[in-house]
Amino acid sequence: MKETMEWKGETVIHNQLKAPRVGAIAGIVFSILLIITLVLTRVSVPASPMDPGTWLSRSGRSVHLALGLLPFAGIAFLWFIGVLRDRMGAQEDRFFATVFLGSGLLFLSMIFISFAIAGGLVMAYGAIPGKLMDSGMYTFGRTIIYEIVNVYAIRMAALFMTSTCSLAIRIAMFPRWMAFLGYALALMLLLSPGRFPSAELVFPLWTLLISIYVLLAKLPHKAA
Repeated sequence: MKETMEWKGETVIHNQLKAPRVGAIAGIVFSILLIITLVLTRVSVPASPMDPGTWLSRSGRSVHLALGLLPFAGIAFLWFIGVLRDRMGAQEDRFFATVFLGSGLLFLSMIFISFAIAGGLVMAYGAIPGKLMDSGMYTFGRTIIYEIVNVYAIRMAALFMTSTCSLAIRIAMFPRWMAFLGYALALMLLLSPGRFPSAELVFPLWTLLISIYVLLAKLPHKAA
């Protein structure tokens, strides 16, 4: 009986040690895929929503590749959120956990919606290029994408960073300087969306930083 209890205890500890590393790998995969997606989009599509749409005829492959990678980035992000919540366990604060989960899901939903609209514009241009540009639907779609990404999604990413830092300080998942760095970057994204070029890269780069730390950190003695 004692041996069985010891075996079960070892299994629980093993699972506790495994969870942060799995979450870190998921965070790294999400960060890399989202960075590639955003860079491909940035170099292929003009930043201004009022562009004439000439990129549609010359950047199809890059945009299609970005559209194909994004769902896998989203899957990794959901896995990242799930493993982090599992890591928190009984230490999870309901208030911050609700903000953490809600902001993460809203961020992912908005990114999916904006890229779905972009994919629709690409497909519509391939079918009826002249009618799309003359109807004004292209400008309408580009404006919606710009507003979703630069006004709403970035702020949800900032809220996710803030709640993650608050929860991480409680369970000592990564150093305090990383949490304070996350607070500063989140404040920048909250107060000045659309003003900094490539500001959307801040979130995946910060996620990559903490994921690499969690993966390389010596966690066994802490969990035990």
